Amino acid sequence: MKKDILFYQRFLQSTGFYKGLLDGYWGPVTAKADTGFLKESDKIAKDLGTFDTRSEGEIITLIPRAQKEARKFLKLALEHSKGVRIISGTRTYSEQDAIYAQGRNGKKGPIVTNAKGGQSNHNFGIAWDIGVFNKNGYVTSEGPYRELGEMIMPQLINLEWGGHWKTFKDVPHYQLKAVSNSVAAIRKLFEKGEVYV
Repeated sequence: MKKDILFYQRFLQSTGFYKGLLDGYWGPVTAKADTGFLKESDKIAKDLGTFDTRSEGEIITLIPRAQKEARKFLKLALEHSKGVRIISGTRTYSEQDAIYAQGRNGKKGPIVTNAKGGQSNHNFGIAWDIGVFNKNGYVTSEGPYRELGEMIMPQLINLEWGGHWKTFKDVPHYQLKAVSNSVAAIRKLFEKGEVYV
């Protein structure tokens, strides 16, 4: 996220860490906000436990409230399936656009999302995807994704699960409930640096 400074400033401001202008400039105010965010993230990890390197690298990209829920989720998930990892967290708009382009306009790979940059809750630090890895270290599409969601969701009332969606079921997807079900409304708040959860 730090490569897109304006994006990161919005992320930090909406969570109360950044108090400066949304100007895309990395100065002392942004650096101080970054330090505060990392310190809070560290505290959450100490309080709720740490996991594998891949999951940790994705959890740190989430807003603090989502980090807490992701850690609670992963602890419960690992009780049922040892190979569960968080494999995707927050994406900048440009990262989302790159994923959207996959499988379209001659780009290699399968289509994996219908959301462009700014159209996914992954763009606002509140969503993550999981992978279930086999003993050889490869993600399996045959893992217990649905069973995990069905078992865990009743215990985590602050989350939504893509397996419950009506139109586009996304069983590896989990997200923190926000102030609106409208991604456009959340995007508007995020881009102003305002609270959306």
